[in-house]
Amino acid sequence: MKGVKIVTDSTADVPQPLLERYDIRVVPINIQFGAETYQEGIDIDRPTFFRKLEEVMPTSSQPSPGQFVEVYRELAEGGHSILSIHLTSKHSGTYQSAVLAKSMLPEADIEVFDTLSISMGTGYQVLAAARAIEEGKGMGEILRLLEGIRSRMYIYLTPATLKYLQRSGRVGKLAGALASLLNVKPIIKVEDGLLEAFEKVRTRSKSIDRLVELTAQMVGTTEPVKLAIAHAQAHDEAEALQARLEETFNCDEMHVVDLACSLTVHGGPGIIGIISYKV
Repeated sequence: MKGVKIVTDSTADVPQPLLERYDIRVVPINIQFGAETYQEGIDIDRPTFFRKLEEVMPTSSQPSPGQFVEVYRELAEGGHSILSIHLTSKHSGTYQSAVLAKSMLPEADIEVFDTLSISMGTGYQVLAAARAIEEGKGMGEILRLLEGIRSRMYIYLTPATLKYLQRSGRVGKLAGALASLLNVKPIIKVEDGLLEAFEKVRTRSKSIDRLVELTAQMVGTTEPVKLAIAHAQAHDEAEALQARLEETFNCDEMHVVDLACSLTVHGGPGIIGIISYKV
């Protein structure tokens, strides 16, 4: 065998230079606007997505098993083992599609890993695996590494509006109660792979303050941490937040990423979040 190749999906938000650096394959999530279906990052770009979003409420759907089979077969025929790393199975069928694709290629050496995460929470696990492969680690050791990172990953987000979360049904029963309150800015936590309405504050600035406070409670401010800011059309706030995080935390690594369009379907424009874990 020629070694391990990584496959992920388009929700992982890994910056393009790092995808290229580690030769990571990305299977696109599907985005539907009415009768039109697009493959994220393939035949719809961000400006087009946001333009359409003003007119039609979109939906998203997982890649088909066939899409995974196509990528897996190419890599397996090249003599590679495959580690397929995906967003939480509790909010998407993407992981299950990958598992089904694996069953369709019994001759291939494939492991499918559920990150129980989204955005760079998944992306950091992808990068950890890629770096471990470069260090010569085997599949078993890499999977144990990912399990450890998964267990200490924290994600807090605040949307600009609850409209998209309500329509998508991606947040638990508290969302309805939160939505009934005027000008509430909810804090959403990813807990064991589920997006949960965690608490509420009254203003946007306070909600962003709270993201920082909660992150500090979870990972501390002295030990090395990996951090990411994920946002959808909140560039100025993300830039200010980056400076604040770099000043507050012992940053081992930091990325500011545009939230995947397939995730923005559910969070809406203006959503911003902090992803963190101790190194």
